[in-house]
Order: sequence, then structure tokens, then C-alpha cells
Amino acid sequence: MKYPKRATPNASKPAHQRDDHHSVQTPITAAAAWENTSDVATNTSKLPALFISHGAPTLAIEQSATTSALARIGQNLPKPRAIVIMSAHWQSAKLEISSNPQPKTWHDFSGFSPELYDIQYPAIGQPALAETLAQQLTARGITCSVNPVRACDHGVWAPLRHLYPEADVPIVQISLPQHYDSVACYQLGAQLAHLRDEQILVIGSGNITHNLQALRWEADSIDQAAKTFKQWLLQQLKIDIPTALDWQQYPDYKDIHPSDEHLLPLFFALGTGQRVSVVHQSMAHHSLGMDIYRFD
Repeated sequence: MKYPKRATPNASKPAHQRDDHHSVQTPITAAAAWENTSDVATNTSKLPALFISHGAPTLAIEQSATTSALARIGQNLPKPRAIVIMSAHWQSAKLEISSNPQPKTWHDFSGFSPELYDIQYPAIGQPALAETLAQQLTARGITCSVNPVRACDHGVWAPLRHLYPEADVPIVQISLPQHYDSVACYQLGAQLAHLRDEQILVIGSGNITHNLQALRWEADSIDQAAKTFKQWLLQQLKIDIPTALDWQQYPDYKDIHPSDEHLLPLFFALGTGQRVSVVHQSMAHHSLGMDIYRFD
């Protein structure tokens, strides 16, 4: 398998997206956020990172192969100290990190059944961790700030409702800056890779395929173009990461991802651990790929 030391964007990219191979930096760590860091040093358990295809908001109330896979992950992994998650549904002008201690459950959609709007996912935030990450990223020249009022969008709470149904793991949400591409997301993930050593679960939440114009609600049929794309991309993730990062070389990629925000969280997760394994694969509503990948 080919592993890039780091993906290096074109020289025209903003400086905060470049990788300086000549500087030696201490890993970004969450230790400063914890009152007692002794167990961080002694616990050798290292969590994977995850990419979760969260599908439609109805995922929150579904019982399906996808939700069963999420439940198994939550049961089988060591319980995290916190979750750091990038959702496709928080796009921002610059990098932001949620420091809201009690983030509300935001029903950021319309036209669905009333029971979906009654769902609450009362997981707490972790302001100290958010502040620590923002300070460390800022020290590296990455423009970012904390957001003390951000609510949890459905890209966060819909899958987490199955992953950790008791809502007992603190959440820190990271935004997706509008000017970030796959390389920038990969490099941001690489900056935060050390969090996995501290029992923090890093998640990218989006969709492996996401063309709502092709969606057929609750259809049993499968969009073969979407299926072929996700098979191609998974193969690149396994054997040729630089090609995966250059995913827009794929013919007619806009028929699969008319916009890129639902795919970019994949590359955030990839940056934290380049060995990919498949947790779950399926399609929903004809065109939505519901794959879940693990990165170690």
C-alpha cells in the first residue's frame, strides 16, 4: 500500500493548508483539557477514526443495516473520553470549533414526520477540549476560533443516536471551511491524529455518494453510477491515497457529488489514520451510499 507522508497541495493553496516538512512540531494533544492526565499516559488503547455516511435525517429513527452497524461500533469500541466530529452540515468561512457546553439538538431540515422533530440528543460539549485544540491549531498558523453557541446538526446527532444512544460521550464539533478541499481536510485530520492516542473518537460525517437529484425515496433500486463510484474510491483509499485525494479526476463526478461537502469529511477521517477497513456498505433511497469506514 502506498502512503503519502503528507498530502502536499499546490503552491497556490493558502499557507495554512501546506505541510512544512522542515519543522518539528509537538503533536496536537487533548491532555491540557483534562484535569487529570495520568490515565492518558498509561492507557495504551488507541481508537480508530470513522467515516460515517449519515444519509437522510430519518436515519435517527430507522432500524436498518446501517443503524445496526453503528450500534455494533458503539458496543465494540472502548468508550471514548470525547468525540471530535466534522459534519457536512456545518460549513463556515473559516475553521471553527464548537465550545458550547450544552449544545442543543438542531432539527436542521423540513418536511419530515413530526416524531423526528421530537428527538433530543442531550450530549454535553467539552469547552476545555475545544479551547485547547483551537489554541494549538492557532499556534501552528491555522486560522480558527471557538464557537460557543453552535448547536448539533443532524449530521452529528442522527448517527450518534445509534452509536451512543445514552448520549453520554461529550462532543466537540469541527466546521468544514468553505475553501477547504480534500487535501486541506486530510491535513487537518493529520494534525489531530494524535487525539486517537488519548481515547478520543475522531469522526467525519457525510456521505460516500450524495446526489439528491437522483434520490428516489425508499426505493429498493440502486443507482449503479453511485455504486461504481464508491467502489472505485474505496479501492483508491486502499492502494493509492494521492489518487483518492484527487477524486475529482473521476469521470462525471458531479453526477455523484454535485457539491463536495458530503465527501470532504471522509478525507478528514483519512488524515488521522491511513489504513482503511470497511465496517458497512449499502445503498439507500436509490442514490445515497451508506458506507461506514474505519481508519487505523
